[in-house]
Amino acid sequence: MIATVDWLQHPALLWLIAAVALGIAELVVPGVFLVFLAAAAAIMGALALLFPELPVAGQLLGFAGWSAVAVLIGRRWYRDFPVASTDPLLNDRVARLVGEVVTVVEPVSAHGGRVRVGDGEWPARGPDSPAGARVRITGADGATLRVEPLPALPQN
Repeated sequence: MIATVDWLQHPALLWLIAAVALGIAELVVPGVFLVFLAAAAAIMGALALLFPELPVAGQLLGFAGWSAVAVLIGRRWYRDFPVASTDPLLNDRVARLVGEVVTVVEPVSAHGGRVRVGDGEWPARGPDSPAGARVRITGADGATLRVEPLPALPQN
């Protein structure tokens, strides 16, 4: 006859299985976050093995505490040893726009205006520029682009 395991009688096994599942999930969908929860689950699995009388509420509280500790350690690690990126502006669309030359759609002034960026329009501020003028993006204030007129080309 095959012996069955009552999983609720062995919560340490559940914590260790959760740690492995979270570790695998981190490998499948890397987000550099689940690994910290996996570490906390593994610690709780070990503690549940050492202290089998620890109630479920205590285990959940311990998991929350160890999760916070693991995340704080991870944040410090990544702050002290940042991961080099081949495209550091990947998620900063506005910073990627700095230096681009765009066309004024609605006249730009210190109070506002609009410019065409790609197939969309963005609010913009800067020195007075009429519709149709070409301007260079120099920065942004929130979602409003700061622009400057292009220098005039020399006449021959």
